[in-house]
Amino acid sequence: MSYDALTHHFEQQHHLQHLGAICGWDQATMMPTGGSQARAEAMSTLAILSHQQLQAPQLADWFASAEQSPLTPEQTVSLQEMRRQWRDATMLPSDLVGAFSLAGSRCEHAWRSLRPANDWAGFLPLFEEVVNLSQQVAAARAEVLGLSRYDSLLEQFEPGMRSSTLNQVFTEVKQWLPTLISKVQDKQSHDTVLSPQGPFATEQQRALGLDVMRLLGFDFNHGRLDVSVHPFCGGVSEDVRLTTRYDEQDVAQALMGVIHETGHARYEQGLPVQWRKLPVGQARSMGIHESQSLFFEMQLARHPAFIKQLSPLLTQHFGDQAAFDPNNLAQLYTRVQPGFIRVDADEVTYPAHVMLRYEIERDLIEGKLAAKDVPECWDQLMQTYLGLSTKGNYKDGCMQDIHWTDGSFGYFPSYTLGAMYAAQQASAMQAQLGPLDTLIEQNLPSIFDWLQHNIWQHASLLDTDTLITQACGQPLNASAFKQHLEQRYLG
Repeated sequence: MSYDALTHHFEQQHHLQHLGAICGWDQATMMPTGGSQARAEAMSTLAILSHQQLQAPQLADWFASAEQSPLTPEQTVSLQEMRRQWRDATMLPSDLVGAFSLAGSRCEHAWRSLRPANDWAGFLPLFEEVVNLSQQVAAARAEVLGLSRYDSLLEQFEPGMRSSTLNQVFTEVKQWLPTLISKVQDKQSHDTVLSPQGPFATEQQRALGLDVMRLLGFDFNHGRLDVSVHPFCGGVSEDVRLTTRYDEQDVAQALMGVIHETGHARYEQGLPVQWRKLPVGQARSMGIHESQSLFFEMQLARHPAFIKQLSPLLTQHFGDQAAFDPNNLAQLYTRVQPGFIRVDADEVTYPAHVMLRYEIERDLIEGKLAAKDVPECWDQLMQTYLGLSTKGNYKDGCMQDIHWTDGSFGYFPSYTLGAMYAAQQASAMQAQLGPLDTLIEQNLPSIFDWLQHNIWQHASLLDTDTLITQACGQPLNASAFKQHLEQRYLG
């Protein structure tokens, strides 16, 4: 049966992706510097082999035959998702895939040393090559899909999402976000907040992170925690790899990073086992993925009821101090202050960081902005949105993120989409189960059960709009996000 042949073929594809994910994790966490060139070449070869497998000539006949076969509703959706992945692969020639992978590996590895050195001049030629190849990929995809170049890349991360929708949603957010930031800062200016006094040894921070991961239900039989320059969640559902980074003067950075990545990991571990090796069994979109990490980090971990559970863990690992009082921690973990670094931003100013990156990457791919002009554009938008200048400060400006180094253009909108989806999920959950503080205090697992039932188990069996509408009662909108921020920060 052609459908069975396709499933076998895509299960093999999953195994190649598994190997690529673990190689990428190792590159970011344990690989010696001298292995970078060989690893880049190996990963480029793996990318080519995976791509060539997706372009196998027999697939067209198998798809045509399978579409005429009697299939269950789930198999029909599975076939659609396999076809979507196949369509994406056949858009691009193998030499472009290989060149894109190699340029991304080189740029990403060099970024690790060039960023701390604030070396924009050294980074620019590598970045220009990635941008050039990303534009070629976008042009090839756009021609097949009948979309704009940027939308063709956005489709990879957010199927069905278009820049016209993002423009509309982000324009709405821009109308109320600056005023909200100002009001919250004014309200918080009267607070007295104690900062925890370090140093906080890395090993003790790691132990704390592991305890919190257990509290959040992470399955250590199918995952682990390590260290990388940029925190991420990788691997596959059966073997999830989390990373964080430690600052011995700031325990919150690693703690909240671990919680964020654990949200990603719980989603991966909660995907339906019977579909995991097929496209339909993978995460619906990066926006949905980010909704889970942001639900854990923002909706859950910064809630006063959850902070009451964090407080004794902090005391256990670092000793008693006044700053670990739950009320103080609640204020500390919800401080709003515009800053340079996206991953350290509070949830009120965070959307500004995302909108800035969205506007720049959209114009880069559409050819309206040259790579060499990114620092100036970045500085202008930072001043507009957050009142900060990054002139000459590349490491805390346009070089701070890893995403553009490997050509992941179209990814950044997922972060704020995720925040909106998370707020909608929290609102719907409370309407069905009761107040979040009661759930956290009395039945924390019920929160994960709700997410499992409404989000995780559906994987890609539902499109994003259907998934969110079914879970939350309405499709994407910014109203629940706005209401959440106003309630938490203004009272």
